[in-house]
Amino acid sequence: MLVRSLLLAVSVVSPLASQTDPVLVGAGDIASCGSSGSERTARLLDDIPGTVFTVGDNAYLSNKVRNPFPCYDRSWGRHKNRTRPVPGNHEYEGNYVDAYFDYFGAAAGDRGKGYYSYDLGAWHVIALNSMIRTGPSSPQGKWLAGDLAKNRALCMLGYFHHPRFSSGPHETSARAMQLWSALSSAGVDVVVSGHDHIYERFAPMTADGSLDERRGMRQFVVGTGGYSHYEFVRNAKNSEMRNNTTFGVIKLTLHASSYDWEFVPVRGRRFTDKGSSPCH
Repeated sequence: MLVRSLLLAVSVVSPLASQTDPVLVGAGDIASCGSSGSERTARLLDDIPGTVFTVGDNAYLSNKVRNPFPCYDRSWGRHKNRTRPVPGNHEYEGNYVDAYFDYFGAAAGDRGKGYYSYDLGAWHVIALNSMIRTGPSSPQGKWLAGDLAKNRALCMLGYFHHPRFSSGPHETSARAMQLWSALSSAGVDVVVSGHDHIYERFAPMTADGSLDERRGMRQFVVGTGGYSHYEFVRNAKNSEMRNNTTFGVIKLTLHASSYDWEFVPVRGRRFTDKGSSPCH
């Protein structure tokens, strides 16, 4: 397995934080009935207050289990009442997306849609579904345009399953590109995805991958929820930090005009990544 850490973590001094600044913490690619990795990451959540998010592939099928959410429930499920999820390809390709909506209920957004938004402190947060149509003329695309038009917060964050950029084995999807374009055009600051079972942080970029430290959107790939790890197959442009041997979660502390990030590893692992950045 490869462990690669590129460049230095960005460090921008944040304004003094309020003790009540909200925390958003989570990962994707999480639970399997045959793996204990999700229990190890769930123990991290036990000690981190705030809103939990997932970025898809929340639970994996096995040959003997047709509804894997009881296996998710044994670990991350104890934080269900503070979790805001999105689905991934395994929920759809495994034909258990109905079980996903049954399990998470209203917290997953309208049934069959799986996209929604909410506010955390001064931040507007947009949860999207990269497994259904995402173009500007689609129901999700029209909803997203309307949501962004009426929620012009200084600081905004989006999350969905498929990454736009990655050094992992999956090529970017057209749906991820469409979501990225809409969020980037609206001045969103941060986007978090999973799908590739790695951790990777990118410099702020435009939707076409050009570096833009002033107006670009920073992407984190956090497919480290506990299921497995992937090899790196490329050196993605503008990748600043990456690791493919450590399960963990990303903790985002959302200040009024900036954010801090921290990759929190499971017990016994040393890799981490920390930094701060102002909002646009």
